[in-house]
Amino acid sequence: MGFLVSKTKINILILTFWATYYILIMGYKIQGGEYVPKKVGRPTDNPKGKPIHVRLDKKSDEILNKYCNEYKVSRAEGIRRGINKLESDLKKK
Repeated sequence: MGFLVSKTKINILILTFWATYYILIMGYKIQGGEYVPKKVGRPTDNPKGKPIHVRLDKKSDEILNKYCNEYKVSRAEGIRRGINKLESDLKKK
């Protein structure tokens, strides 16, 4: 007569597939037998959530590039360090 599979078994297989799919796609991992969400990004004590866009003239760009190459930092970090130096000027007044 052929191979018969009950509707219940088919439904269980479908639910198992979708549950596994959801866990894999949504970024869950198994930890100690439980599914826990994966952390997004690296933890930090100083989150940087304020984006800024700046147009630089040629001289400022050259100074920034020279500084970043000399101290082996990113352009963003070089700009942050420059802003921190401005803070000391504020305290003097």
